[in-house]
Amino acid sequence: MEPHLVTEERLRAVLDELVRREPLFHRAEFGTARADFEAMTAPDFWETGASGRRYSRAYVLDVLEERHKAPPAEAWEASDFHCRELATDVYLLTYTLAFNGRRTRRTTIWQERAGGWTALYHQGTVIRDS
Repeated sequence: MEPHLVTEERLRAVLDELVRREPLFHRAEFGTARADFEAMTAPDFWETGASGRRYSRAYVLDVLEERHKAPPAEAWEASDFHCRELATDVYLLTYTLAFNGRRTRRTTIWQERAGGWTALYHQGTVIRDS
């Protein structure tokens, strides 16, 4: 039932770079201030949360700014990364995240620009054990 996801060899360097950036908003080396999160997201960025709710970039930035005033203790492990090219310099990155006891499938659409990598969209879907 599961798809067989294998990243094309020509995308290996892209995959390696994007793996360093995920989980999105949880990598302190890319910054923890609002300006850092603004720099890593496109102006029209939005996300769909694990609840199914859609969130605007402004809302996400507000939540991140508040969260990083007193950073929570986080225990996470990311695995099963896969990268697919969607268009020139636009890539779909998928992976599984175990985060504070909850497992989700994650998707981020990334664009490579002159200034670096920019997230266009992000989604998290809770994995229901059946």
